[in-house]
Amino acid sequence: MKILHVISSMHPNSGGTSQAIRNIIPSLQKNDVENEVVCLDNSDLDYGATDDFKIYKIGRGKTSYQYQSLLVKWLENNLLTYGAVIVHGIWQYPNYAVYRAISRLKTQNKLVPKVVIMPHGMLDPYFQKATDRKWKALRNELVWKATEQKAVNAADALFFTCEEELLLAQTTFKGYDPKKEINVGFGIPHPPIRTVRMQTVFHEVLPSLKNNYWLFLSRIHPKKGIDLLIEAYSQLCLEHPILPELVIAGPTDSVYAQQMMTLAKNNPKIHFTGMLNGEAKWGAFYGCDTYLLPSHQENFGISIVEAMACRKSVLISKNINIWREIEAGNGGWVLDNLTVKAIEAQLVKIAKLDILELELKDAQAYDTFEQKFSIEVCAAVFTKVIKEL
Repeated sequence: MKILHVISSMHPNSGGTSQAIRNIIPSLQKNDVENEVVCLDNSDLDYGATDDFKIYKIGRGKTSYQYQSLLVKWLENNLLTYGAVIVHGIWQYPNYAVYRAISRLKTQNKLVPKVVIMPHGMLDPYFQKATDRKWKALRNELVWKATEQKAVNAADALFFTCEEELLLAQTTFKGYDPKKEINVGFGIPHPPIRTVRMQTVFHEVLPSLKNNYWLFLSRIHPKKGIDLLIEAYSQLCLEHPILPELVIAGPTDSVYAQQMMTLAKNNPKIHFTGMLNGEAKWGAFYGCDTYLLPSHQENFGISIVEAMACRKSVLISKNINIWREIEAGNGGWVLDNLTVKAIEAQLVKIAKLDILELELKDAQAYDTFEQKFSIEVCAAVFTKVIKEL
């Protein structure tokens, strides 16, 4: 089977969706699924990485919507050579372009490929309700009625990365009526094997860290709940002086990150490392006691699953869509309410665990990764579903 993946950009800086494509293609290839990608990057754009699959670069579109008139023509000329087309993400022109091209080919009585849309969390009602997104929510409402509703309801199926994403998508927009909704899951490759050098490189970044620690590793953004975590941890330190230290890893060049550093400045047990990559990142994961991400919204949370793949239990909120899988696997703790008090109360319970209890939780986190989030398992499900569609 030959699949065409459609996405606005494959540049690694464009976000996690392009990485999701890069993650799954090698495993799909092992299942005898051939993959190609079409995107709206300029032909001379250097991704800084070598991909072993074909990427067609049509050229950048206009405005944030990425309107590119050449895309529909390219799709009309090439779609019939594929067994299925997967649109990754909505709200930009590529989704509607596929709808237009398929509609035109159908009027010519052509045997068109199956069309699947993966929203990757972009139908989450959070984005329509968040108080700091009123204009974007209005724009989405207009785009939904003009283009996305047609494309979503005409597709052969919508693929979701977890059960919660599927359920939430049903609540966001009027007129949402897809033909099929399927939870195909989502996964990541196994992390590199732990080495001594990983720990060395991480501690070179943070030489002042002398004790065990809890880890927050993500963007430092208001959505991530980092302010609540800092307040809860600082309050806890006043009452319980013997606690793991708190390492906050993420870019610190934003105004918000600077505000968070100011919020934490009176607590010497809180450390900001800046963004971690490569061996330093894996050293941080492998060396921590527990991974913490009390976020207000995540569709998946790759860093959460990376921590679980490193055999680390996780503390997350119920606003993270993979909470059902983590709770069922008993690989972490899920906060029902995202408040300072709730975080503080749960951190107390984690701090009181003895080493055997924590090791059991870590093992369950790894088992959950293997059963639900490893790329091999997810690619097998994806292949089976797309072939039977």
